[in-house]
Amino acid sequence: MHTEVERDLELKLVLSPERSIAVPARLTYRTADPYAVHITFHVGSAAPVNWTFARELLVEGVFRACGHGDVRIWPTKVAGQNVVCLALTSPDGDALLEAPSGILSMWLERTMRLVPPGREIDQLGMDEALTRLLTPAGREACDDLWLSDPWPSDESGADGA
Repeated sequence: MHTEVERDLELKLVLSPERSIAVPARLTYRTADPYAVHITFHVGSAAPVNWTFARELLVEGVFRACGHGDVRIWPTKVAGQNVVCLALTSPDGDALLEAPSGILSMWLERTMRLVPPGREIDQLGMDEALTRLLTPAGREACDDLWLSDPWPSDESGADGA
């Protein structure tokens, strides 16, 4: 059984040092996709904007600057409040968002209680899948496979003579 941990929150989209606007968002963590976090932004368009990146990146970003390229995350203070900044880059443009540090940290803690860091692979069922793949269908099937001759010789009478 797979579980989801969701949290609605309000982020701030930074337009300039003096101006930002509220952006409703939803954080989602799925045990079926244990390495990733999903953020859905509701920006007033016909469809929400979805971003997916490593949970480990978000966890690290709560404590120190990390990431490169499309997703960069770092903690800071804005007007005396602890926030986590997310700088997102896509072909459609760039966005700098601020998330409340406390809400983000509590949500991440819930995901880590559900699937502790380093235990994500357990959620993927790799051991069970490998066992099924490598276990013969049954002893009889295995014996039949090994006892049959895939290339009968002329002496075996395989041609019905």
